[in-house]
Order: sequence, then C-alpha cells, then structure tokens
Amino acid sequence: MPSFKNRSYKKELLDADNIPFAAIKRNMQELDFINRKLGGHDITLDGIVALIKDQPIFNKQLSILEIGCGGGDNLRVIKQWAHHIKLPVALLGIDINEECIVFAESQARNEGIQFLHSDYRSVSSGIKPDIIFSSLFSHHFTDEELVSQLQWMQANSELGFFINDLHRHPLAFYSIKVLTTLFSKSYLVKNDAPLSVQRGFKREDWQRLFNSANIQHYTCNWRWAFRWLVTCNNNANAN
Repeated sequence: MPSFKNRSYKKELLDADNIPFAAIKRNMQELDFINRKLGGHDITLDGIVALIKDQPIFNKQLSILEIGCGGGDNLRVIKQWAHHIKLPVALLGIDINEECIVFAESQARNEGIQFLHSDYRSVSSGIKPDIIFSSLFSHHFTDEELVSQLQWMQANSELGFFINDLHRHPLAFYSIKVLTTLFSKSYLVKNDAPLSVQRGFKREDWQRLFNSANIQHYTCNWRWAFRWLVTCNNNANAN
C-alpha cells in the first residue's frame, strides 16, 4: 500500500514531451468526462462565485484566465454558465503543452475562448485579468514551485485566484484506480489519475504553502469528490 503521508513527486506521463496527439485528445476527453461526472466543473464555478459575489461586476466584462487549461473544458463550462446568467466574460486559457492547445482550438464548443500556447510565467500583457484559476494543475508541481505559483497568481490577478485540485486520500486513490482500470481507454489516464491523487494535497499542505508564500487570507474548503477549492481574495489580503 502506498503512503499518503507526503506528496509524491513521481512525474506523470502527461508531463513528458512528444506525446502523440491522439493520446492527448483521448486524455482530454476523459478528463472532461471525469470533471462532469464527479463534480469538478461545479467546483470551478463555485470558485468564480466566491470571488465575485461581493463585487459590482455585472455591469462590466469579467476577465478570467486559466493556467494549465488543457483541452479547455473548464473554460467552456464557464462560458455556458456566464451566457445563462447573462454575465459578459472574456476567457483565456494558457497551456505549455502545444498539443493541448491544438485540441482546445479544434473544439467547436470552445468558440469565443482565446487559447495561448505558452508557459504562464512568460505571459505579461500589462492588463491583469480579474480572476486567475487552475484546475488539476497545481499537483504537477513541487512545493517550492507552488509557492512561486501562488505568489504569481496573486500578483497578476485583480480580484483574486482559486485552485481546484485533489485531496490526497487512500479512498480517492483506490476508487479512481478501479474506475479508470475498468472504464478508461487512455493509457495516460490509467497511469496518471491514481498518481495525481498521490501528488495531491491535504489541508496542512495548503496551510504550509500559503504560509511560505506569505498569503494570509484564503479559504480552503473540501469538496466532493475528494477535491479542494482554495480561494484567495486579494481585497482581503490588502486589508
């Protein structure tokens, strides 16, 4: 039985170079399915609501940036939600994997969303988006890298940022291992989904990371199925 006391730093297959496009496509499709069926997209929408609920933003366009956007499924769900509530949004997704961006741009449902192939740290337009977020992205990094990432997200967002990522827990590990073994047709998902849980977080991990980043005001809420919604309101940190 693997240990869940500390985060694993074993690299996921998706982090390798030169993955065939067909494999990337299948991986993105299955991740979208997992997010829809296990509530991942709902958590992302809750992160946005948490940052805008006290803001008079409904009379202007809300700009949202996702780092590590993958196939764009999170941004697509945001677009649909914003259209339903008549909230004007400008959506940008950034990913360092060019094949992910190619796949995202090929999806007709992603029309109206801007995508950019880049390391998020290299992007500087001079105009801060209102909200920056990531979903199933943080666990790809070491603790040291994450401290810098948290600081970058705070410094480059107007309202704040949020993170939607995995709870490191044995039940989550064995559940997703069984489910992907039975139903997944992606070798990337079968390998990476359980490993992602091992690379995930406990509450004390977030506490340590935010302390190291010198960010005092944030919320860390557990969500089904074995996720964390971590939200940082820049206005609270400015007080």
